Amino acid sequence: QVQVVESGGGLVQAGGSLRLSCAASGSIFSINAMGWYRQSPGKQRELVATITRGGRTNYADSVRGQFTISRDNAKNRQYLQMNSLKPEDTAIYYCNAVDIEGRHWGQGIQVTVSS
Repeated sequence: QVQVVESGGGLVQAGGSLRLSCAASGSIFSINAMGWYRQSPGKQRELVATITRGGRTNYADSVRGQFTISRDNAKNRQYLQMNSLKPEDTAIYYCNAVDIEGRHWGQGIQVTVSS
């Protein structure tokens, strides 16, 4: 069973940056894709970015060019570098790992961007 834990969230002013980290443990060798999702109050959880084991990335249109997803397979971690943050980026951010058993979610971490 795969477990993932997020870290690095917090409060930042608009225009600032944050870097989220996600540590995976358990049956890590079965993990293929990893990704980040977010959920704002009153909205559905939405895709932010994904990355395959080979490093192929995919971004939501709303964050492309602003956020960068990366992955360190040796350390079993993935990261989300978030730049030029806007108040509308405020959300709970969730780490996700996919293997043959399905999706594994973290507890989520709050990111708040003040105007």
